[in-house]
Amino acid sequence: MAVPLHHPVDLLRFNTSGSVDDGKSTLIGRLLYDSKSLMEDQLEALERSADITGGGQINLANLTDGLRAEREQGITIDVAYRYFATPRRKFIIADTPGHVQYTRNMVTGASSANLSIVLVDARLGVIEQSRRHSCIDALLRIPHLVVAVNKMDLVGWSEERFDEIRTQFEEFLPRLDLKDVTFIPVSALHGDNVVDPSPRTPWYRGPTLLGHLESVHIGSDWNLSDFRLPVQWVNRPNHPSDPRLHDFRGFSGQIAGGVVRVGQQVMILPSGFTSTVKEIWTLDGPLHEAFCPQSVTLVLAHDIDVSRGDVIVDPASLPGAGSILQAKICWLHPRPLQSGRKYLLKHTTQTVQAVVTSIEHRINISNLEQEPAAPELAMNDIGAIRLKTSRPLIFDGYATNRLTGSFILIEQGTNATVGAGMLLPPTELAQPEYRDFSI
Repeated sequence: MAVPLHHPVDLLRFNTSGSVDDGKSTLIGRLLYDSKSLMEDQLEALERSADITGGGQINLANLTDGLRAEREQGITIDVAYRYFATPRRKFIIADTPGHVQYTRNMVTGASSANLSIVLVDARLGVIEQSRRHSCIDALLRIPHLVVAVNKMDLVGWSEERFDEIRTQFEEFLPRLDLKDVTFIPVSALHGDNVVDPSPRTPWYRGPTLLGHLESVHIGSDWNLSDFRLPVQWVNRPNHPSDPRLHDFRGFSGQIAGGVVRVGQQVMILPSGFTSTVKEIWTLDGPLHEAFCPQSVTLVLAHDIDVSRGDVIVDPASLPGAGSILQAKICWLHPRPLQSGRKYLLKHTTQTVQAVVTSIEHRINISNLEQEPAAPELAMNDIGAIRLKTSRPLIFDGYATNRLTGSFILIEQGTNATVGAGMLLPPTELAQPEYRDFSI
């Protein structure tokens, strides 16, 4: 069915994951190739490539495996991002590695995804890496999961084999708390059920992979209940030639949750002052209302001291605040995490000093079980920690809001990003009673 030109086109971010040689890069190459999303020079480069197989087939994995080491070994090492669009939706793809030692790369690529595709080799079935990556998707609270059973051509397009793998996968799904899981039989090499339906799977009546990516509902993936606007910039243009900008003072940032409307009462944290929204501005002009994840400038009815790092919220649904925090963290650096180490912690639009006060336990990524407390977390480990920050953070639990519940740790001196964290829900210590300074 043709899509009208005025039909709104939204953005879907998704990543691919799975074990080595499950066909992740080939699947993405097939998506781009069959959806006619490649430029002519890319097609010419593929055709000229020395990696054309003896059967005359283009090696589609080369569209994402750009590093020489990746092509030599036939594996994905770093995260590769690709962009394409159809009339229904725009897409950002993160092709993430399958090796255990590149868990940190997989977490980085999947951290902002709406959907994750876990590939399973139809010959091998569900293996440890399949469970491992599904557990990481669950930890990262990715709303939608697609299990693409690949290489169905190598098992004779067997419906029984597809059902067997589906049953294997569903056995451990309950412990992951994943609500939306879709199973699709595909052959990335030949393109079956990737963009076009395959005549070789008459027993499968579900959507193709691209059809599912175009139609999956992502509007409710954002937290639209609790308004949050971390202030990134105080906007004071004061352009002398434009009287509309005289004494203009707005607060700019990306809405991290909820909806805001002109006339709505808001509270500025941590000060606790309240005001009402006088105007909402975007690059395209004024709005009556805006919602997550739009970038806006708010003009308030009262002259209040607001600066970068403050958070504008709905006083009816206050976030937590505190300097003693609990979090899950994926350690990204070769130098291990140890208790007592000091770091810079970047959360929304502010950066504070922080110290790791304790390592509570390590998480077994294969089954999400807690292992005894370790003296340190090595690179690619995921564990639970406690932190103390130099000043209180305004935050939500990661399960409630992925934008206000996430942070990164930065090594002082080198500015290297060493950890990616997910805050646990506020405790009683992080739920202060904000004083209402209504004006």
